[in-house]
Amino acid sequence: MSTPETSDALLYEFLADPAHLTLDLAAALNRCTKALGLEHAAVYLVDLQQRHLVPQTDVASAIPVDGSLAGWAYRTQALRVEESNSGGVTAWLPLVDGAERLGVLALHSSALTSAILIRGRALASLLAMMITSKRAFEDSFVRHTRTEPMHLPSEMLRAFLPPRTIGNDHVVSTAVLEPAYELGGDAFDHSLTRTTLHVSVIDSMGHDLASGLTSAVALAACRNARRNGADLPALVEVVDEALARWLPDQYCTSVLAQLEFETGLLRWSNCGHPAPLLIRGEQLMVDALEREADPPMGAPAYLSPEPRRTHETRLEPGDRVLMYTDGVTEARTREEKLFGLKRFADYVIRATAGGELAPETLRRLIHSILDSQSGGQLRDDATILMFEWQPPVH
Repeated sequence: MSTPETSDALLYEFLADPAHLTLDLAAALNRCTKALGLEHAAVYLVDLQQRHLVPQTDVASAIPVDGSLAGWAYRTQALRVEESNSGGVTAWLPLVDGAERLGVLALHSSALTSAILIRGRALASLLAMMITSKRAFEDSFVRHTRTEPMHLPSEMLRAFLPPRTIGNDHVVSTAVLEPAYELGGDAFDHSLTRTTLHVSVIDSMGHDLASGLTSAVALAACRNARRNGADLPALVEVVDEALARWLPDQYCTSVLAQLEFETGLLRWSNCGHPAPLLIRGEQLMVDALEREADPPMGAPAYLSPEPRRTHETRLEPGDRVLMYTDGVTEARTREEKLFGLKRFADYVIRATAGGELAPETLRRLIHSILDSQSGGQLRDDATILMFEWQPPVH
């Protein structure tokens, strides 16, 4: 059995070897496991709809996210341990890159010690970074995490989407989008600078390839303006101009917002979209972010004599802001009742009161909406983005 010194030497050798950069995940996992002096480890990645943890090997079966210890580790981002069927124990460690939940690592051992757990956590951190760096160009990751064929408009639009969850010490932003394999024109974006969270939710006219293209152009124009240093009014103007020039017959509604980490100052522009919701403590602050909406983005903006408006408010510590498309509140239950704004807000409030993590709140919420539909099918795209502000402590 390897000693800590020999394990450290093997790990340093692995990390210093440039060849490890080109290894596939299975080979890298085997080398890292050996280098860390661990017995056996397996990677499970969450599927696109976050219902199953899919093994990156053909000798194991998928595990449901709900109703399993592996799923519990994923849902809570915390260690879970159980007895193994083959003897010994299995430790389930969350695979998290930054704030994004990727899946879990199964660590099998005859006995679990603090040293093994420390090395297991190191392995999980290393693997999470490797997975994130490789999945953009290795289709094997995509195939493993899809449960059905994806339609072309959805394939195109998903190529433009950021990770589901981003965050730092002061803010977390997370989003879900359905139907996962048949998207039309819904999209979201979020990004971080040193001082500011930038978020947007977009709903393009129609439900076809042209709708997806409209959202893709809007996202690209938004990012281009943001990365060139445009403030919020200028950013909205750039998106308007891009759509009017390249897709004059298309338009989209959107809310674009910026949150300053230090002060909690929230600035936003509403372009024909449902108003964001503010949840403070265990209460929906009715109409707190309700403002008269400007015209949709694109050509309609040039038909209005009024300039675009930017709104401001200050958040309080722990505030959660919800941005969504109308496919959420207009979803209908099997009894043909609207899901509605009140039920939507109440769900988030209950989850917040229970201390649930923001990404888990949205995962369960979108599943609740889907599972209440007749045949599990939405009539329109449904997108939810939620961000939570926790100010820095000085």
